[in-house]
Amino acid sequence: MQIGMLGPFEVRTDDGGLADVPGARLRGLLIALALKPGHVVPKASLVDWIWGEHLPADATNALQRLVSRLRKALPNGAVESRTDGYRLTVEPDAVDAVRFERLAVAGQACTEDASRRVRLLREALELWRGAAMQDVGLEDSAAFDAAVDRLEGLRLTATEERFDAEVALGRGAEMVPELTDLVAWHPLRERLLAALMRALVVAGRDSEALLAYERAREALADALGVDPSPELAALHVALLRGELGHGLRQREASRKTNLRAELATFVGRGADVAAVRELIAEHRLTTVIGPGGAGKTRLATETARTLLGDLPDGAWLVELAAIGADGDVAQSTLTGLGLRDALLGGAPNAELTDRLIAAIREREALLILDNCEHVIESAAVFAHRVLGECRRLRILATSREPLGITGEALWPLEPLALPEGDAGPGEMESSPAVQLLRDRAGAVRRDLVADAPTLATMVRVCRALDGMPLAIELAAARLRTMSIDQLAGRLDDRFRLLTGGSRTALPRHKTLRAAVDWSWELLTGAERMVLRRLSVFSGGASLEAAERVCAGDAVEQDQVLELLTALTEKSLLLAEGDSAPRYRMIGTIKEYAGHRLAEAGESDRARHAHLAYFTELTETAEPHLRRAGQLVWLARLEAEH
Repeated sequence: MQIGMLGPFEVRTDDGGLADVPGARLRGLLIALALKPGHVVPKASLVDWIWGEHLPADATNALQRLVSRLRKALPNGAVESRTDGYRLTVEPDAVDAVRFERLAVAGQACTEDASRRVRLLREALELWRGAAMQDVGLEDSAAFDAAVDRLEGLRLTATEERFDAEVALGRGAEMVPELTDLVAWHPLRERLLAALMRALVVAGRDSEALLAYERAREALADALGVDPSPELAALHVALLRGELGHGLRQREASRKTNLRAELATFVGRGADVAAVRELIAEHRLTTVIGPGGAGKTRLATETARTLLGDLPDGAWLVELAAIGADGDVAQSTLTGLGLRDALLGGAPNAELTDRLIAAIREREALLILDNCEHVIESAAVFAHRVLGECRRLRILATSREPLGITGEALWPLEPLALPEGDAGPGEMESSPAVQLLRDRAGAVRRDLVADAPTLATMVRVCRALDGMPLAIELAAARLRTMSIDQLAGRLDDRFRLLTGGSRTALPRHKTLRAAVDWSWELLTGAERMVLRRLSVFSGGASLEAAERVCAGDAVEQDQVLELLTALTEKSLLLAEGDSAPRYRMIGTIKEYAGHRLAEAGESDRARHAHLAYFTELTETAEPHLRRAGQLVWLARLEAEH
């Protein structure tokens, strides 16, 4: 049973229905018992509560009759009789007023953690649906009136505490409308006025803050004949001197995030943002995986930007790309959060991760661990530790392979969608890959028309570049000095052509080759050997074909499956098909691996192994093409062809 008195009176039973408790005195009796749930309320107190100074002729019998009526209205066993009074058998949190008071007291006592304080006070105030006991109306009951006044006073105090905490966290600009209304209703509450003044300053409305102070000074003089309190007067002086605005605005500007404002539009990833948002809501660790240049970092930051309103302690980017393979993830996180080692709590000789956890334990925030692939082991250990001890924290990681932690949710980032082969101009123009090329090309040259032949050439460029955002952006940069047709005609040597990246980009994002080099350097010798030998396949390879062609030297045939799996997890191979997967590379990786094959002097060896395998396959298939297994073998040959 749930009892609501902070607004319209209601009693909700366990089955979700509403119990009918008619009459002011019957409701008043239930409220008197509900304000002390589980405790015996003396009969004398109940009589005083219900009738006040106008006692009935036989108050004891009148109370007993009232209790009997209440028992009929409530579920069986809800009201128990005791020698000296009556007891309501409900849990304290089943009564909204009792729960409100518990949360409000806890919030006011939480002075060390402003975010938790705000959460508790918000939860308490959200229990109010209107004025306390607004439709009960016991007449001539001083005890009842005192209880109503007490609850309303606690509500107002909790409201003041909440606004103080919200403004302290830098959320003042959002609070101005609500605070303005409250100050109008309670012009003599100086604490509300102080919160409004701070909020107006954060919003850049200093003159309105000064005007609000003057109005309050006049209201206090007219109503009470007093001046503003020393605290309010000191706030006024600080505002006049300009001391108040600087500190509050600085806090407002830096409170939520360290994400930089982007200079370029975000194109073609709306569905990915929505999907990653859902994963973050359901899982505390989400990892966006994909090959280099797929746009993992941009997707992560844009998704985080959409979540800022739901994260009391913000979203923070931790850039790991700049640290070495033995770099300290905890130190990078400190930098991203803007914390200083010297100011952390905990024992000075404690491990840095322990001290960081102590500092952020109660924060409700999102950490973006960006570019984890080269520190994958230490990033995984760090994420596991932090998430285990910071229960309100969530992590969004980007990497070319999963962190490999139980509970990790993965979002494989696909290349931008390309139009179908028979697409018309409208479908070409709406394709995400073409949209990105047009957007970036439009920034470097204004004379690029979007007629049907140009769109068709753009599709050819995007298809040759596999829809990879980095490659498309590098190609668009080349249009400063080339036509779209010239660009399309030279993409057979993409690594020499696509080198004009942003001067401020990470080194591995300045050229297409550097992007793939980064992934290559993170591979083991055996993984490199298998990847470069796979480049001799035109349309991907079955497991059997890969085992025959890629084995040799330091790679045993029974190791090939494990190495193919590792390369797939590192976003360098695509495993397509369910029953018998084929392992395929996108065009950029295939061309790169072919270059590496030539550098290693293995081209002839790999091509002869490829020839030998397919010759043997066709010789094996030939007699089966005229037997019962004809359809199976024709399908296999078709797939390999």
